[in-house]
Amino acid sequence: MDLTEKIAYIKGLAEGLALDESKPEVKVLNAIIDLLDDITYDVQDMEELYDELSAQVDEIDQDLADVETELYDDEDYDDIDDDYDDEEDPFYEVTCGACGEKINVSEDVLLEGEINCPNCGEVLEFDFSDLFDNDEECDFDCDSCASKDDCEE
Repeated sequence: MDLTEKIAYIKGLAEGLALDESKPEVKVLNAIIDLLDDITYDVQDMEELYDELSAQVDEIDQDLADVETELYDDEDYDDIDDDYDDEEDPFYEVTCGACGEKINVSEDVLLEGEINCPNCGEVLEFDFSDLFDNDEECDFDCDSCASKDDCEE
């Protein structure tokens, strides 16, 4: 039994009692029944709106799934995603000394030596020369040397 049927049943019971409508307690009882009737209609309206909204959300969800399929099922994207999963190009968080903005920077950018802060434009310089011991052997993996003779150690 839904709310409409329940309130109709209660109204029928109250009318069947043939109460004296001039008495204050009967007036209160009738006011409560009228209030319940109004609440019932409001709840029904909300349920209808909820159903409509739910249907719209389902449509949006399906549209989003279609877009995701279109974007993410592309073979080129899968190759790129695999590269990031292998962590060949890790990112590091750098804080700008001028504005305090935190920036994610790839290892390649760090090795270039400097970038401009995207927030304030300040030049951020990265110098790793003090981090490496000059006694270590060169692995010829830097841009400046092609052989041990060319190494800047």
